[in-house]
Amino acid sequence: MKKFLTLLCAACAAYACTPTADGPEKRLYMWFDCEANFALSNHPDSIRYYLEKCRDAGFTDAVIDVKSIMGETVYKSAYAPFMYEWAGVPRSEDYDVLDHYIRIGHELGMRVFGSLNIFAGGHNYFDRGIIYDDHAAWQSLVSTPQGIVPISTIKTNYNGMLNPANPEVQAYELDILREFAEKYPTVDGIIFDRVRFDDITSDFSPLSKQLFEDYAGVKVKHFPEDILYWKKDAAGTWKWQQGPLFRKWIEWRAGVIKSFVEKSHAVLKGVNPDLLIGDYTGAWYPTYYYVGVNWASPAFDPSEYFDWATPEYRHTGYADQLDIYMTGLYYTLVTKAEVDQANGAVGQRTEAGMTDEQSYWYCIEGGAEWARKLTCGAVPVIGSLYVEQYDGNSEQFKRAVAEALRSTDGLMIFDVAHIIKRNWWQPLAEGAAAAQESNQHPI
Repeated sequence: MKKFLTLLCAACAAYACTPTADGPEKRLYMWFDCEANFALSNHPDSIRYYLEKCRDAGFTDAVIDVKSIMGETVYKSAYAPFMYEWAGVPRSEDYDVLDHYIRIGHELGMRVFGSLNIFAGGHNYFDRGIIYDDHAAWQSLVSTPQGIVPISTIKTNYNGMLNPANPEVQAYELDILREFAEKYPTVDGIIFDRVRFDDITSDFSPLSKQLFEDYAGVKVKHFPEDILYWKKDAAGTWKWQQGPLFRKWIEWRAGVIKSFVEKSHAVLKGVNPDLLIGDYTGAWYPTYYYVGVNWASPAFDPSEYFDWATPEYRHTGYADQLDIYMTGLYYTLVTKAEVDQANGAVGQRTEAGMTDEQSYWYCIEGGAEWARKLTCGAVPVIGSLYVEQYDGNSEQFKRAVAEALRSTDGLMIFDVAHIIKRNWWQPLAEGAAAAQESNQHPI
C-alpha cells in the first residue's frame, strides 16, 4: 500500500500544471451515435442546429459515429455495406453524413472526428450485420457452459463481434480505415471504438487456438479447458475458471489488439500525417483484460498490481500509439469520498475482492487518477461520461461533468441523443463551466 501511494503521488505530481491566465482550455467532445441519431443526421439543418447547441454549451469537438456495430458505414464504401435504413428511416447513399458534419462543424469553429466500430459485425437483437451476411465465418466463437458456439446465437448479447485475431478480419478493417482517411482529407481525426474481443469467453475458434500455440510455443492439449473452463458455484450458477494457460492466453490477446493498433496507426498516418488518432475504452482496467485490451503505456507494469498479468503483459500497452485517449468513467459515484460512504464507513474500503487502491476505480475521481497513472503521460486522457446513468438526477450529472473535466485533460459526453431527450443543455454547460473555472489546464 505504501508503495502504491508513493507511485500515485509521483504520477499526480508529473501531471500538475501551473495555471496561467492565457492557458488553453480543455477540449470537450460530444459523441453522435450512429443509430440513435440516424434521423437527426438526415437533415443538414438539423445537424447545424445541434452542433450550434453543442458549441454554445462549450463543446469544441464533435465525434460522428460512421461505422455502426453492424459493420455498416454511413458513407459509400468499397468494402463495407452502406447503412440504407435504421428504425424505418431511409437514407440515400448519395447523402454523405460526415461530409455535412465536417463542413458545418468547421464553419462553427469545431473539430470533427469520425468514429468507427472496428471489430463489430452484427446486432444480435435484429439479426443484422456482416456476420449475418457475407462474413459469417468471421464472427467470434464463444465458450459457454454448453460448449463453443457462434456469437450470433447468443441473443442476450447485442454485440455480434468479429474475431480480431483473424488476419482476414484485420486486413478488411485496415482497408476500411485507409479508405476513410483517403475519402475525408479534411476530417480532423478518427476515434476507434470496439477495438477489442467480445469478452473473456471469446475467441475460441480453431484459428485462435493455432495462433496462440504459435505465439506461446505450446500445444494446448485440452481446449479450451487449459485456458478457461466452467464450474458451478455453491448457488448452482455457472462461473468461468482459469486454466493453466490462462495468463499467457490473455497476454496473447492483448498483443493481438496492440499489433492491430500499431498497423492502424501506420496506415492512417501514411495517408494523412496530421490525422489525430484516438481510442475509446472503458476505464475499468482491473477487468479490461476480459476484452483483450491493454490501454496503458508500455512503461506501466500491471504485473506489480494484478495477479492476472504476466511480466510480459506490459509490452502489450498501446497508449503511445494514440493522440487522444477517451476513458469511459461510466460510474454514478463521482468522488472517492462517495466510494468511502458507499462502503459503509468513511476511510474504509472493504468491498470483496478489492484492495484499498482498486476500490477507487469505481468513481470518476479515482478512475481518472488511475487512467492518468497508467498512461504515464503518453497521451492526453479525456474523461468520458455515459449520460443515461444519471437519469433523473441532473445535479449528480452536473457534478460528474465537472469532476471528469477537472480530473482529466478534457471531456467526452455519450451521447448527444441523451442530452436532447432530457434537455440537459443547461446542467451540461454549468458543469463544464465549473470545471473550466478551476484554472486547470491540459498538458
